Amino acid sequence: MSGIRHSVNPKTGTFVPVTIYKPLNMVDIKKVTELLFTVVYLIAAFVLVCLSIAIMGFSIHEVIVNFNQEHGFVSLMLQSVGAIIISAAILDVAQYMVEEEVLMNKELRNPEEARKTITKILVIISIAVSIEGLVYIFKAGIKDLTLLVYPSLLIMVSAFLVISLGIYQKLSVVIERAEKENVVVKKEEAEEMTFKE
Repeated sequence: MSGIRHSVNPKTGTFVPVTIYKPLNMVDIKKVTELLFTVVYLIAAFVLVCLSIAIMGFSIHEVIVNFNQEHGFVSLMLQSVGAIIISAAILDVAQYMVEEEVLMNKELRNPEEARKTITKILVIISIAVSIEGLVYIFKAGIKDLTLLVYPSLLIMVSAFLVISLGIYQKLSVVIERAEKENVVVKKEEAEEMTFKE
């Protein structure tokens, strides 16, 4: 930060501009970095939206081009559905970035909103993994039954992800309730102290 002041030259009696530099304080640096990261998050979200739309468009194009194909159309459809679900997850991530990192005040974060966003993204990912497993099960059923190990593992991973998400949900709800009760108790204690005085 700088400012320009004028000083009088004693020999000539004319005004001479003098630049005075003011050092940046931590508040200014924090504002600049927050603005920088907000712009970066906005650009990243825009790129994610563009990639998601491209994935959807490519998936729809593949289905339309191969519509009359007799063999493998079902697996192509399932792959397209999986790709569109993944692109929906990408859109959710972009939406989260815009809502949480660009539009929202950084100090006013709500754990419940973060839990809901994480839940939504993980559900979409587990659905995409399950569909990918189904696609490979169809392919293995047509080609070779010994190839069923990989799709079975994918479906097991998806099931494990859903179970883990349920445990996370249960634990985070319990912690949120305990924190809310703790805040209410502290508030009541503060009111009692004020009343006694």
